[in-house]
Amino acid sequence: MKNRINQLFETKKENILSVYFTAGFPNLNDTVEIIQQLEKNGVDLIEIGMPFSDPTADGPTIQRSSETALKNGMNLKLLFEQLKNIRETVKIPLILMGYINPVYQFGVEKFCKKCAETDIDGLILPDLPLDEFEAFYQPIFEKYNLHNILLITPQTDENRIRQIDNASSGFIYMVSSSSTTGSGKKVEDFQREYFERIQSMNLKNPRLIGFGISDRATFENACKYASGAIVGSAFVKALENKTSVREFVKSIV
Repeated sequence: MKNRINQLFETKKENILSVYFTAGFPNLNDTVEIIQQLEKNGVDLIEIGMPFSDPTADGPTIQRSSETALKNGMNLKLLFEQLKNIRETVKIPLILMGYINPVYQFGVEKFCKKCAETDIDGLILPDLPLDEFEAFYQPIFEKYNLHNILLITPQTDENRIRQIDNASSGFIYMVSSSSTTGSGKKVEDFQREYFERIQSMNLKNPRLIGFGISDRATFENACKYASGAIVGSAFVKALENKTSVREFVKSIV
């Protein structure tokens, strides 16, 4: 079966909205309900955060949500348990995002097998080095029809970007700036030169822009330079403030 991420990018070429939230936040058993609500309100792709005790790339909002989820009792075993019947109600692509350490502890092949059993379409593991992925894990990901979504930043040089493009399947996660998530940078801070440079490279994979996408203006700006954008901290903050999923999605698209 073709991966749902590929199907999405083949059928929708622009204004793709991907939303990130932390599993087990605000409450332990909210995970499935949030996924269902996001799909119902028109989100195209969902990134489910696997909470981790030392989330180095995340800003304070996502760090707080991670701490809360861990205190609530969230772990990988429970997350897979929560997601086991998700495809009875949800059709859009689902990605697990987090850090490699818990995946190592779980066992990489066992983890990928669990992803396949729960119909997860891809993984974002920012601290899994590309060389290590290619040397040891790529065949395992392919065996379970899982895309490894790789990140580029304004600092990534052209050779590395080409390497990442070659190793990628699904899409490339284009980090808008060198800061942590949710750093509050606005649309005018986005690096147009960087976006245009990447656009001109004619990469084979589509791109989604993440970090700093928090409202309609930043979403629309990002969509000028990529197939769509990823909202993370702003949505986690909305959950913290008890804003409804419907209200939040309407504020973006």
